[in-house]
Amino acid sequence: MRLKPSGRPDENDPRIDGQHFVQEASNARFRFGRFNLAIVGGTGVGKSSLVNAVFGRDYAKVGKGMPVTTGVNYYHDASLGIWDFEGFEIGSHRSPAETLRAHLQAISRRPPYEQIAVVWYCVMASADRLTQADVDMIRELDAAGLPVILVLTKVDWTKNPVTGKYGAPKDTEEFRDWLANPVDAYGRRFYLPVRRVILTAAREKHGKGAGHGLGELVAQTLALAPEHGKNAFRIAQQLNLPWKRDLARPVITAAAAAAAGAAAIPIPVADATALAPIQMTMMARIAVIYDLELKSMLSTSALAQLGAQMAGRALARSFIKLIPVAGTVINAGVASAITAATGEGWMRLCEQVHAGKIDLDQVSEVWKDFSPSLASVLSKLAAQKVSKK
Repeated sequence: MRLKPSGRPDENDPRIDGQHFVQEASNARFRFGRFNLAIVGGTGVGKSSLVNAVFGRDYAKVGKGMPVTTGVNYYHDASLGIWDFEGFEIGSHRSPAETLRAHLQAISRRPPYEQIAVVWYCVMASADRLTQADVDMIRELDAAGLPVILVLTKVDWTKNPVTGKYGAPKDTEEFRDWLANPVDAYGRRFYLPVRRVILTAAREKHGKGAGHGLGELVAQTLALAPEHGKNAFRIAQQLNLPWKRDLARPVITAAAAAAAGAAAIPIPVADATALAPIQMTMMARIAVIYDLELKSMLSTSALAQLGAQMAGRALARSFIKLIPVAGTVINAGVASAITAATGEGWMRLCEQVHAGKIDLDQVSEVWKDFSPSLASVLSKLAAQKVSKK
C-alpha cells in the first residue's frame, strides 16, 4: 500500500474507491428488495403517525382535522413502499368497498416490486364496533389474497402502579375480544377475515415517548410477510435491532472468509490495501441493512477517504507487527480476523447512527473510535483457533 509522507493511507489508491461502496450498496438494496405495506382506515385514525412510529420515516404528512391524503398514494424508497389509502368519506357515489376494490385493481397492474404484502387495517380503539363498511372492506382485502392485521389505534394505555405493566382500558379489551369472535346485533357470528388484532398507540400520552403495541405489530407483520419480502421488512422497520444484527453478521462472516481466501498466499503488509475492496463491500452491505444512505451525506471522495482510514487502521498500522503470527506479512488467519473485527466495529457504528446517537455526516470523523483494536483482532484470532479444535 502506498503511504503519504504522514504515514496515512492514500485515498487515491485505485484499490480504494468510494464509487465501489456506492455500487455495492445499490446492489445490496436491489438484492434485498422492497416490502410494500398497505395502510387502510378512516380519516383521523392515526395511520400516518403509526407508519412514522414504526419506520422512522415521514412518508406522509401527519395532519389534524381535514384529511391529508386523497385517493391512494404510494410513498417509497428502496426498502419500503407504503400504499396510503384515503379516508373513506360518507357521501361518495360509490361505497367504500367499491372504491377500495378499484384501488386494489389499479395496484394489481403495477410492477411486481410494488405489490402489497401485508395490510394494516386501522380502527380507532374508542370505536367499540366495526361498521358494515369496515367489514365489507376487510372482506375485499381478503378476497384480493391480502393478509389483514386489524390495528386498534390510539389506545389509552395506563400503567399499573403495582406491577408497572401497561394495560388497555376494559372497553378496549372487550372490543378486541369481540373482534376475535364477532357477532351481530342478534348474536349471530359473521365472517371477519383478519389474521391478527393488535392494540397500539403511536406515542405515549401527551405525544411524548415511545408508543405501545408497536413491537407486537412489527413481529406479526414479519410473520405474515411473504418470504421474499421478510428481509426488506427487517431492514425498513426501526424497532427491532436484533433483526438487523442477524442480517449483518453473515455478511461479516462472508467477508472474513473472502479475506482469508485472498490471503491464502500471505500478503506483504505493504500490499494490504488489496483487501480494502472486500471490506468496502462488507461495509456497504451492512450500511444497507441499517437503512443508512451514506451516499446522501458523504461524497464519493469522502467515502474513499473513509475506505482509506479503514484500510489503514485495519491493515497497515503498527499493531499488525504486534500480532505474533503476522510479522511482515498478512496470512489468511490475520486477514480474516482483521476483516471480522472491522465488520463488528462498523456494525456498532451503524447501530449508533441508526439509534440517532451519531449524525450520519459525522461517520468519517468518528470511525476511528470504532475501528479494530489489537485486542479485538487477537480475540478473533483466538476464536479461530477454538473453532478449529
